[in-house]
Amino acid sequence: MAARPGLLRRVVEHLSADRDQLDADDTTRSLSALRGTTTPLNDLRARERVRVGGVLRAVTYPPAALKPVLVGQLFDGTGSVDLVWLGRRSIAGISPGARLMVEGTVVAGRARPAIYNPSYEILGRGR
Repeated sequence: MAARPGLLRRVVEHLSADRDQLDADDTTRSLSALRGTTTPLNDLRARERVRVGGVLRAVTYPPAALKPVLVGQLFDGTGSVDLVWLGRRSIAGISPGARLMVEGTVVAGRARPAIYNPSYEILGRGR
């Protein structure tokens, strides 16, 4: 049986792509159903109220000696935003790999934009 045209090219591209690009492609594909109702993370502007969706790449749990602040990095394939919950050390369901729909006001952050105390809906686990 002959291979479909372009299959070899796609396999070679997949094998030569870096991990970040593969993650971005997978995340974009898995969140494509949300695109009509959410703002892509690379389009965020400070002081805008937005609705965004994505996958939590990382969650930072603070030591007990520090003030309680939970920070998660949300990624949608186009960019990232920090989600900051003040006064919380943990939230059930908020862990790396969780898919979220989030609403809040964007604040200009140091490394990337941030949304403080966002309202959120857990959509499930990634992959």
